[in-house]
Amino acid sequence: MEHGSLTDESLPTFSVIDEDHTLANSVRFVLNQDPRVSFCEYSIPHPSDNNVNIRVQTTGDSAKDVLKDALHDLEAMCQHVRSTFDASVTEFKETQPMKKMEVDE
Repeated sequence: MEHGSLTDESLPTFSVIDEDHTLANSVRFVLNQDPRVSFCEYSIPHPSDNNVNIRVQTTGDSAKDVLKDALHDLEAMCQHVRSTFDASVTEFKETQPMKKMEVDE
């Protein structure tokens, strides 16, 4: 859900339902790397709620588009981490000798 000025697309606050610090901090980090973003922060309205408010202020671009780009970048980062991890696990398993399990009779 988007909150904020309907006339200025560079100053909204986005509410994300059923998320917490894990996603919010990651999105904040990616947004702050974007040169189109002049300010970004997030808050959790109440500790017992799984809702996050992400405030984005851009240098003039649509904050919605900047947020979408940041989410695509974050997805690409996660896919890279996952594929690197999977490759490392496969390499580790291939280099380890097979150990026989002894069965007690």
